[in-house]
Amino acid sequence: MAAPLKTGDNSPDFNLPAWVGGEKAAGDDAGCERQISLQDYRGKKLVLYFYPKDDTPGCTKESCGFNEALKEFEAANIAVVGVSKDTLKKHAKFAQKYALSFPLLSDEDGTLCEAYGTWVEKKMYGRQYMGIERATFLIDEDGKIQEIWRKVKVAGHVEAVLAASKS
Repeated sequence: MAAPLKTGDNSPDFNLPAWVGGEKAAGDDAGCERQISLQDYRGKKLVLYFYPKDDTPGCTKESCGFNEALKEFEAANIAVVGVSKDTLKKHAKFAQKYALSFPLLSDEDGTLCEAYGTWVEKKMYGRQYMGIERATFLIDEDGKIQEIWRKVKVAGHVEAVLAASKS
């Protein structure tokens, strides 16, 4: 297993299918599927946040929080991208239900989660299982990790990321 990522490290590269909400696709303004790579964000900062599952209470609150602050992020030349192991079909349903207008990457095989160290052992009610740790990475214009938030608590998180992004 690779050493955990830390600030100053190069961000692991990716090229994954994503659901992008709000884009015109075949006459449908609800969104479209497309490939997204880290290279697409060169020259701007990127907030890459990992969340366990579409349409669950914490993940919905976090995603809607990023969506509500999206204009502030964009005004500061910062892109927002969410990542989970859900399928594109689930991402589409989730994004449309909550009018999310930023990309949701589908990391079905968990390669990106592994690369960023967010596929971890979890414990609940005495049961151990593997799952996605809620984590956020702020990546600078050159692809280096500027800041990392692990074991994220949703309340106040978007505001903390926005403040750090602007500094």
